[in-house]
Formats: sequence, structure tokens, C-alpha cells
Amino acid sequence: MNAIPPHEAKNRYLKDKSTDVTDSTLSNYRTTLNGFCDWLCDEAGVKTLNTLTSDEIQQFKEWRLERVKTITLKTDMTCIKGFIQFCEHISAVPDGMSQLVRVPKPSREDEVSDSILTSDEATEILDYLEKHEYASLRHVVFLVLWKTGMRRSSLYGLDKRDFEDGSKPYLKVRHRPETETPLKNKGRGDRDVRISGEVADVLRDYLRFNHRDGEDEHGRTPLLMSSHGKRCEPSTIQRNIYTVTRPCHYTGECPMGRDLDECEATSYNTASKCPASVSPHALRRGYVTESLNAGQPKDVTADRVDMSHEVMDKHYDKATKNEQMERREDYLVDV
Repeated sequence: MNAIPPHEAKNRYLKDKSTDVTDSTLSNYRTTLNGFCDWLCDEAGVKTLNTLTSDEIQQFKEWRLERVKTITLKTDMTCIKGFIQFCEHISAVPDGMSQLVRVPKPSREDEVSDSILTSDEATEILDYLEKHEYASLRHVVFLVLWKTGMRRSSLYGLDKRDFEDGSKPYLKVRHRPETETPLKNKGRGDRDVRISGEVADVLRDYLRFNHRDGEDEHGRTPLLMSSHGKRCEPSTIQRNIYTVTRPCHYTGECPMGRDLDECEATSYNTASKCPASVSPHALRRGYVTESLNAGQPKDVTADRVDMSHEVMDKHYDKATKNEQMERREDYLVDV
């Protein structure tokens, strides 16, 4: 076996994976493996991987479980298992070691997130934005995510030219990895997404009054521009959603009875600390659930949001049993 230090093997693995996965996935791998390799070096005293044992991997798993949820540990250990398989390939660890990496199996309750924005909440937020933050960046971010169900990364990658403002307006979602805006499903995620006249009106006014024209380093004019004249980062999109979904932001009151003068979650950068705020993913779940409840066919919804039926059923459709019954109502026949 070769005597290869953990971080050196990690770097070779990331370089090998760089052609197979998106930049965001590669970044997630790097974060996970940095933590794993740091633990091996600092806690287990592993200098080269040819001395690594399955017990040390298990000890890391137990250490990590004390700090994260089971679903997160599953993601971590799946990544580590792939890394160890690569290490077998370059003869850095004994053959068969990857088979000894135990990936936890979360319960369905652990695996499925319940975070969702409801239609009533979305309507109240949109009413607030329409009145107080009309055609602002935050208004556009929330409106497009709620009305289309698209991923944050898809919104991030939109250019000004991707807004087709005709009699039947739509947004062109495209995989552009060569200019740093890839889609999760790559070219398979390319699609045109119809938007309503209401959404088009807000986009039109945003571009006219609040958009800072300019180009990014690739000569593209982003649809979402920061105050610095650059493409809005995904983190900016996320912080805006956390901010506007805090009940105190759009109602002026805290449903948990907190003193707003003392609450740690009232600033833009700390909004995620509000227990009632949600991430962009909750809007995606809400869109899928409400669309299906309204009778939109599953095929149409899946194509619109670029999602498989299996993933939709398991992770995104949060309809209650009663709502599911109501959906079936129109299709029932008396026999």
C-alpha cells in the first residue's frame, strides 16, 4: 500500500470528482472530508491512510453523531464511503475497507423534512411585499420562488435576457456551467417556466426601477443584481427568504412572544435564528403541495420544478390525509 496523508488523498479525490458533479456538490464533499481528515489527523493520530482502521472510521461516526442529526450523518458517511472507495483504487487503504463503512439508515420521519410555507402564509407575505417592498429584490426573490417552485440555484443562474416578456411571459432556466451557473440536474434541467402576468409585472418594474444594469465577469447581465452591481449570491437569496418569512417582518408581531428589541433574530444576517422563519426549500415544498392540492397534474408539477415523482412524493408533497382525500374526490366513481 502507498503511504498517503489523509488530506493529500482527499485533494486527489476531489480533483477526480470535479468532472462528475456540480460545484456546489463538490463544495459539500470538501466540507465533509475536511472535517473527516482533520479528525483523523488531530484525534486519531493518523498520519498516512495505510494505517487507517475500520474502528477509527466508526469512532468518527460516533463522534459526529453527537453533533448532527441522523440524516446529516447519513450524508456524511455516504461521502466518506465514496472517498474510501477511491482510496482503495489508489492503494492508500486495504482492499475492502469501504465495505466496512457503516452508513446509518434514518427513519422516514428523520429523513423527511417537514419545513414548509403554507399558502396562507405566502399570501400574507406577498400582500406585505406588494404594499411595502414592491418590485424590490426581496419581492422578486420571494415571488419567483413561491410562484414557480424552482430551486434557489435556478433562480441564481437567471439572466436578464432569460425573462421573456411577451403575451405569454416565461423564464428560461438553463444549465451554464462554463460561466459558473450550473443546474443541479445539468442539461436535463433546462426548461422554460411559464409565469403569470402578475409575476411579469413585478419583474418588469424591478428591471425598470430597481435593477442595477451591469455585467458579471462572464459578460452576462444577471436577473438578480446586488447593491454592488454583481450577481446575487445564493446566500443572499437565502438570507432574504429567512428575513421576509419571519412573522415579525410581515406582521410586526412575534407569535412566540419575544421582545423584538431584544430578539437575536431581528437583523438581516441573523434572521435564520428565528424559529418561525424558513429557507427557500420550504417555499419549494409549499409550491409543490399547493399545486397538487389545486389539481395540477403530478407530471406537470414535476416537469415545472425539475423533480422526479419519487422525490416529490417522499420529500415535497406535504399534503395532509384529508387533503389527499380531497384530491381524489373528482376522480371517484360510484360502483
